[in-house]
Amino acid sequence: MERLDGKRVIVTGGTSGMGEGVTRAFPKLGAKVVFWGRNETAGAKIQAESGATFIKMDISDEDSVKAAMAKSVEILGGVDVLVNAAGIGPHCPAEDITSESFRQVFAINVNGTFYCNEAVFPHMKEHGGTILNFSSASAFINSPGQAHYGASKGAVNVWSRTIAHEWKKYNIRVNMIAPCIKTPMYMQMRQMMTPEQLAAHDADMANLCIGGQMGDMEKDFLPLMAFMASDGAHFITGQTISVDGGIMMVR
Repeated sequence: MERLDGKRVIVTGGTSGMGEGVTRAFPKLGAKVVFWGRNETAGAKIQAESGATFIKMDISDEDSVKAAMAKSVEILGGVDVLVNAAGIGPHCPAEDITSESFRQVFAINVNGTFYCNEAVFPHMKEHGGTILNFSSASAFINSPGQAHYGASKGAVNVWSRTIAHEWKKYNIRVNMIAPCIKTPMYMQMRQMMTPEQLAAHDADMANLCIGGQMGDMEKDFLPLMAFMASDGAHFITGQTISVDGGIMMVR
């Protein structure tokens, strides 16, 4: 993996899933990391094991984001990379989505992205930086049961491409990561499926991607994230980087 020596990194959603994977990996590559989340117990454990610094906050609350950003920049002495991994993706048929569920998905996935990007901008304006927002194949292809999630990620894409264009004059590059990676949440979801549902799911996956299953955190996801956070990716901006074994072939 690419080295990240001296990089000052903020990771949102760092107490679980892919955010946790980045939080644990980047310090080993030489980065100084502050990670955000709501789960204080998980945060304390990951902090002790990774050497990264945990800040408890609520990404759907603008004041909480601003406070976490100010504290993070103070701890890090600035910021070079924002990995905006916080997000939720509930499953529900479109006709059963409640207005409250729709608002919650947008509050975290869309508003949270906006708050974090706006909060980090003043700290990157003078020296440049890297913003990695999280997208999804659900923003590009049909995703039954995730209409509100797909809509939220579509909004993240349009927002991200626009600021990538507007902020390139400040040497701030903004890219979107669209992953399909095995996480503890995904494994829990598999355990909740009936044998029939699991068989149907695995049959679908067999036709969707390389190897017939979601990607591996260590082998497939983290090397990409390290590269995208490194100086080696300095000429890449406004792109959707799909790490999903070919489920979505971006063009």
